[in-house]
Amino acid sequence: MTTKEERIQILRMVEGGQISAEEGARLLEALEGPTETSGRPQRKARWLRVRVTDLETGKHKVNINLPMGLLDIGAKIGAKFATPADFDVEELVASIRRGAQGKIIDVEDREDNERVEIYVE
Repeated sequence: MTTKEERIQILRMVEGGQISAEEGARLLEALEGPTETSGRPQRKARWLRVRVTDLETGKHKVNINLPMGLLDIGAKIGAKFATPADFDVEELVASIRRGAQGKIIDVEDREDNERVEIYVE
């Protein structure tokens, strides 16, 4: 996903009421990346990726790429959509902070005909 597409996605989330304008501004700032204040190269960014796919069509319903620096905002957004029976958002965040990488959630919901995947790169 290009930066332009990511910006449009963030703006649509604000427009749709999924996130506040303040959260949207933080996400847009994070897309610009860290500013280099020293001669040292910056560490490669890690990303939290969330995909919700329609099992019938194979199309993505949700496709969010969130810089790890905004993990708390991502957890807040995710908590709005997840029920306690789905998974514990706080435990997910704790696992990521402990260094979990790769696919950390892969759930198929036959009732809603969706597949939810969450992974860290």
